[in-house]
Amino acid sequence: MASYAWVLEVRPGYEEEYKKRHDEIWPEMTEALRTAGFRNYNIFRHGLTLFGYFECDDLPALQKAIAADPVNARWGEWMAPIMKVETDPATSFPYLLPQQFHMD
Repeated sequence: MASYAWVLEVRPGYEEEYKKRHDEIWPEMTEALRTAGFRNYNIFRHGLTLFGYFECDDLPALQKAIAADPVNARWGEWMAPIMKVETDPATSFPYLLPQQFHMD
């Protein structure tokens, strides 16, 4: 299973709201993530910077599935006012970070 990471931002003043929304994440959103293929998905925050890490078996299939999911679309609309999101136009998914090191 391959691992991937992304970096996004919380808008200033929305740090606690971001945390609250994820503490209360919709069950249908977590199901959409699982169905799309996300495994071991974690999000960390340092100041306004969000660092996401996940694993999956088939990244193109995951990206296609989550992009087509109506629950994900609703979640994205709800989160848009409190986040800065840059997406790769080729994938409509956040830019993925190149791995620099892996310790087995």
